[in-house]
Amino acid sequence: MIEIHPDQSFIPTLSENLNHPDKLAPWSGFKLAYQAAKFKTVPKFDGLLALDHLPHVDFMEHQVEAAETVVHHMNGRAILADEVGLGKTLEAGLILKEYMIRGRAKKVLILTPASLVNQWIQELNEKFYIQAASPRKKQASWEDWDVTVTSIDMAKRENHKESILDIEYDLIIIDEAHKLKNHQTKNYQFVQSLKKTYCLLLTATPIQNKLSDLFNLVSILKPGYLGNLTDFKKKYRENSQEKDNIQHIHSLVGHLMIRNRRKDTGLDSSKRKVVNERLSFTEEEMEMYKKLESLKAGHPSFTWLTLAKELCSSREACYMSLNQLKKNASEENAVVYDEYIEAIGQVPHHIKAKRMTELIEKTDEKFIVFTEYRATQFYLQWYLQQNGITSVPFSGKFNKSKRDWMKQLFKTKAQVMVATEAGGEGINLQFCHHMINYDLPWNPMRLEQRIGRIHRFGQEHDVKIYNFAIKDTIEDHIMKMLYEKIEMFKNAVGDLDHILEQIPGGSFDHQIQSILKQSDSQGEVDIKLQNLVSYVEHTVNERRESS
Repeated sequence: MIEIHPDQSFIPTLSENLNHPDKLAPWSGFKLAYQAAKFKTVPKFDGLLALDHLPHVDFMEHQVEAAETVVHHMNGRAILADEVGLGKTLEAGLILKEYMIRGRAKKVLILTPASLVNQWIQELNEKFYIQAASPRKKQASWEDWDVTVTSIDMAKRENHKESILDIEYDLIIIDEAHKLKNHQTKNYQFVQSLKKTYCLLLTATPIQNKLSDLFNLVSILKPGYLGNLTDFKKKYRENSQEKDNIQHIHSLVGHLMIRNRRKDTGLDSSKRKVVNERLSFTEEEMEMYKKLESLKAGHPSFTWLTLAKELCSSREACYMSLNQLKKNASEENAVVYDEYIEAIGQVPHHIKAKRMTELIEKTDEKFIVFTEYRATQFYLQWYLQQNGITSVPFSGKFNKSKRDWMKQLFKTKAQVMVATEAGGEGINLQFCHHMINYDLPWNPMRLEQRIGRIHRFGQEHDVKIYNFAIKDTIEDHIMKMLYEKIEMFKNAVGDLDHILEQIPGGSFDHQIQSILKQSDSQGEVDIKLQNLVSYVEHTVNERRESS
């Protein structure tokens, strides 16, 4: 039986106040108080209340469905694993707003790469009307802020760590959560120690190299949900061919993970137009490339592999490594490197740099150019300047303020952003729809991360992507074998993270390096790469047939 306790003081107090109008609120104040009370009520339990509070945001159907699923069926603990560019941040913001409206989340911690802290704060403020704070290095009153955005590196510092671990957070959101795949790292252990009621992990690549990556992410959300790691690995390996067992594992994880794919969301209104450009070295460049091959005899294979890749990028990148080899060599061997250093000084401007400039000069559109090397980045900026083209750099070594400034300069002033791999993560550049992959990464998922900077939720134009490779070099084989054979830019891309994880013998990057290091001839390289690609093609076809 429910006991009812009537308010015995309300009527007498009201009667007394009626005789003293100065104690009564004005009509306008009463209406405001009434509206405030109305907002605080929860009129329904199903659906999302937050949508009525955010009429200015045009959410996609899959984003609303994801938020509803997390709130109503996953108890606020989930991995948001949509493909790159489908709006995981918007989904997380919508879930956060929903819990705040329902009075379930007040104390919130958002952990993100340092480069994305300001971007999160801006989006929470502009799109969700949520005021968030970002701590400074020395002073940080973690207890005083309701919604805090910071990096894991900042949070786990000794002068902050204890304060944060003492706080009982209602909701914790972790962006780029795949970086927590190793349970032995301090970052992983710190995150697992946080006190939290609800938790969201955001990653486009929940599995990168091993199935244990996914196990470790699940263990942050629900420790013990998949048992212990040793038994889980054993069960998966011993029964890897048993379809029912694999489906059981996927079913368990499916209760915690939401993964939307581009092909299923209707976001293909903006298309990818991909152009693979094979460029020919000049005679001087090819001569230098072949000259580097003579280093194979007296050096580890990795030395030649690195120098060959760098020469395919720029003279400058290759020069930096040769100079470092010279510094570490004996006096006798240093003379040998002098010969190479002198030879590379005679090589003309890079054929890729010339082609890049030709493409950019044809239009006034903005371009983002990705390179693997800092030395190449400096060279390309200089080369663009010599041709009257404005550019800004983007590097992982920039602090968050400088990154934001470079992004703003790119948006308002410069025509080109020259980025190292750090630019492939997190930042949103929908105002740009031309990309040049000046250097190709060996793992296709890294390329997908790059493309996701411009081909993402909110992109209104078709995006054009140019992939450069030098004929008859390592790059040429990577392009032919990986990016054309796998049909990376078609419907295989959404499954690549799962497919590449299942390759026996180590990570995909490791496989490529091993093939190039351990092969004695170009023919052997071709055969081994073809076998690797055949495995991926076979797995892609199997997935298509079963879907």
